[in-house]
Amino acid sequence: MQKIMISDAAQAHFRRLLDQQEEGTHIRIFVVNPGTPNAECGVSYCPPNAVEATDTEMQYASFSAFVDEISLPFLDEAEIDYVTEELGAQLTLKAPNAKMRKVADDAPLLERVEYVIQTQINPQLAGHGGRITLIEITEDGYAILQFGGGCNGCSMVDVTLKDGIEKQLLSLFPGELQGAKDVTEHQRGEHSYY
Repeated sequence: MQKIMISDAAQAHFRRLLDQQEEGTHIRIFVVNPGTPNAECGVSYCPPNAVEATDTEMQYASFSAFVDEISLPFLDEAEIDYVTEELGAQLTLKAPNAKMRKVADDAPLLERVEYVIQTQINPQLAGHGGRITLIEITEDGYAILQFGGGCNGCSMVDVTLKDGIEKQLLSLFPGELQGAKDVTEHQRGEHSYY
């Protein structure tokens, strides 16, 4: 695993916070419920007596970050930044693999498509309260999907499928996928986004 990318601004922010702590205190980056839809990432102080023998230490310019062995694979490609805006500043932690462990490039197509759905597509649909589930990939290369949440019954579902999801999947899996099909029994209701 590569070191977690921590921007210069975030490193400076951590250094300011750590200067107010007991000497030898560093940070801990972790995932609660890793590999599940309820995964949550966090950062906390890590005093010297809280370092475990199984932790991985990542050294930065003026501090170290410790990651427990369970969280480690779910923090692959994680990025931490400290963003200053007009209304204030905030720490951002992006961990695209927190909810699902990254799959190998040579993994079966079903696993690779599921990974893209969970890490790229569903986070986009979540803004509308929606999600998709991969039911299967047919022998002729179609991803069979079921829409849920705000996408179920939404009047824009066909546009979302053809102009969004299908285009994205076809660009990521050229020659392996032929398209995407919706098998949802759509029921319009208050849950529907449009």
